[in-house]
Formats: sequence, C-alpha cells, structure tokens
Amino acid sequence: MIRGKAWVYGDDVDTDVIIPGPYLRTKDIRELACHAMEGIDPDFARNVRPGDVIVAGKNFGCGSSREQAPLALREAGVACVVARSFARIFYRNAINVGLPVVEADVSCRKGDVVEVDLEDGTVTVGGVTFRGTRLPGFLLEILQDGGLVLHRRKEREGEKEGAA
Repeated sequence: MIRGKAWVYGDDVDTDVIIPGPYLRTKDIRELACHAMEGIDPDFARNVRPGDVIVAGKNFGCGSSREQAPLALREAGVACVVARSFARIFYRNAINVGLPVVEADVSCRKGDVVEVDLEDGTVTVGGVTFRGTRLPGFLLEILQDGGLVLHRRKEREGEKEGAA
C-alpha cells in the first residue's frame, strides 16, 4: 500500500515540463530530481516528500520518450503516479525504472492523503475509493524488484541457482 500527499495536475502533462530539456545532459539522477516538474510547478522539487503521489488527468507523460522523466520523479520521492491515462512510452518507462503508475480517474485536491493499492488497482482519497486498472502480475513483479534491470538480474541469478 502506498500512502502519501497528493500533488494534483491536469491533462497533457508532458515530459518537457516533468524534466525540462536543459537538464537532460546530466547523468546524475539527484540533479534530475532537483528539477522535477520544474516546467509546470517550480516549487515541486523543493517541497515534495518521499511517499507523495502525483494525481493527474489524461495523457500524463506525453511528448518525448525521455526516460529521465520518470527517473526524476522517482528520485524526487514520488511513490506513485495516478492518472486518468498515460502516454504509453511514459507508462512503460515508469515501470522499467521502478516508478509505480496506476490508471484511475481520481478526484482530489493538492495535499489530500492518497492511498494506492497496486495489487487491486484502487485509489482511496478521503474515504472514497476509485477503481483503476489493475497492473498485470508481470508488471507488479518488475515494480516489486525495483525496475526492469533489477528484475532481470534477479531472474538471471535464479536461473544460475537452478542450474547449479
């Protein structure tokens, strides 16, 4: 269960505002985190706390396919992004870097406490539960392992142990 304060944004939040282009040259993900959401909310990186949840409208993560966008959010402390819908490449990039995402049409205000149950795809705010799209088991496994690279590493180690 993920529980955190809501950061609320509208429709069509693109990767250019999630992590603006000038910061893409850095390989330091802590530096990326310092500029997360800067293009739409200059105070976000300073005020977000570990475990907070972004709640957005439709087409979150549209624009370029930059993997740095979900990385910046994850490193800034965002525990989950809940949106009415996601740009497909952002959705998969988020899973690959270990940032949970849930498609659900949620009504809340900035600062509301949001609870996300990844296993059943529900989001609860102020006692109201919104039913979202459940993640398939294989995507949950990737998230539980910390992202695709760590998941594949774990699978390879299991294969080596099974062969021994």
